[in-house]
Amino acid sequence: MTELDLLIKNVRLVNHDAPDIPTSDIGVKDGVFHRIAPDIPADAAREVVDGKGLHAFPGVVDAHQHWGIYNPLSDDTANESRACAQGGVTTALTYMRTGQYYMNRGGSYEEVFPLVLESAEGRSHVDYGFHLAPMQKSHIEEIPELIDRFGVTSFKVFMFYGSHGLHGRSADQNAFLMIPPDERYDLAHFEFVMRGVQAARRRFPELADTISLSLHCETAEIMTAYTRLVEEEGTLDGLAAYSASRPPHSEGLAVTIAGYLAAETELPTINLLHLSSRKAIEAAMLMAKTFPQVDFRREVTIGHLLANVETASGIGGKVNPPLRPQEDVDALWEHLVAGHVDWVVSDHACCKEETKFGDPAGDVFAAKSGFGGTEYLLPGLAGAASAHGLPLQKVAELTAWTPARRFGLHTKGRIAEGYDADLALVDTSRSWTVEAADSESAQEYSPLQGLEVGASVESTFLRGRQIYADGKVMGVPQGRYLSRPTRR
Repeated sequence: MTELDLLIKNVRLVNHDAPDIPTSDIGVKDGVFHRIAPDIPADAAREVVDGKGLHAFPGVVDAHQHWGIYNPLSDDTANESRACAQGGVTTALTYMRTGQYYMNRGGSYEEVFPLVLESAEGRSHVDYGFHLAPMQKSHIEEIPELIDRFGVTSFKVFMFYGSHGLHGRSADQNAFLMIPPDERYDLAHFEFVMRGVQAARRRFPELADTISLSLHCETAEIMTAYTRLVEEEGTLDGLAAYSASRPPHSEGLAVTIAGYLAAETELPTINLLHLSSRKAIEAAMLMAKTFPQVDFRREVTIGHLLANVETASGIGGKVNPPLRPQEDVDALWEHLVAGHVDWVVSDHACCKEETKFGDPAGDVFAAKSGFGGTEYLLPGLAGAASAHGLPLQKVAELTAWTPARRFGLHTKGRIAEGYDADLALVDTSRSWTVEAADSESAQEYSPLQGLEVGASVESTFLRGRQIYADGKVMGVPQGRYLSRPTRR
């Protein structure tokens, strides 16, 4: 009797909490994992896929993307979700705010967020959700409604926007952020955002563990001063100059301020984003030791793990915080293997060539910040794991289980009965070389150009539907907006 919609035979099952990687079959029914066991009869399913002994990873929860920052959100949803499928990412959480870029408008989220949902609806090949940034006082007051009505449970502060723009110095932050002229986006605002998020946690105690605040930790005043120094000295150029203009102690100082404010406001759910340097991650660990009542989570991007200021392919590698010298890359790997990092993300932000490279074209300070890379997240981390002594089970934890738990995605993150049937089949023995032209992203270049990646995603499944195979994205977009927390 046929009981399964899909049966994937002969895979090596990778889960975050398994001591080994057993050979198994995976049965799917009604979009969820229904039966996981060896030797499930083929006649138990309507469709059978040969897993060919590949590693089956939980579908990646890429918890840090930026759809719509440089291109219309509708376009990015369609194009960049294809890159997600290509890389084994089945859930994308993307940051959104008011102000220039993104929706290019100010005002209330009551007005703006329905437009966000409308722009993305029906266009994504993967499931998706949004983090929102309270940019002005009235947004803080909207936090409970965003949680209750829209299922948005995660929020963000961009600490460097106080007096520094997205790409460098900025003379008019109010115009850039489109906030009221009598308001400031500063440390006091960050404190009040924290108080607002904590008030929401108390208002919705049953959701408290999934309501959190993420922080981009850089210090505006330090960066503005060092940018001037680097430009005046003129001894550095390219990515090395940009790294020096946003020095690691700027990150460390911002992390320290964020930690103290979290303790002061009694907000325990704090996510420290894209830590890029030894000083930043060690400051984050110091804050955790100093304030044990705060549940700090630490994030690193695949770009900061796979590239440095010398190996990245030109100033297309400009990103905030910057790519760093190799000694900082080594430090990130050291802490990742030691268990001091909670998840790895892409910070994917598609920035096409015509937008990315400023005038003059070779000036890193004139270029836009950010680049794509979600398609390299799982293969990049899994492919580099063995060289660094990182177990594949830890890759599953860093890319799926932990971010899913933190951000209220209770149906995602592991291959187990009752969870959404999201998975990626990965060949951990097949290496390949990054060629930007091979990417499903609309971005025409990659800072990782020429990098040898040690593993490849062969197939991706979203809720039991194959959305990527044989080097191609398959079918029409069937990704869903995830109102969080999701429930099994």
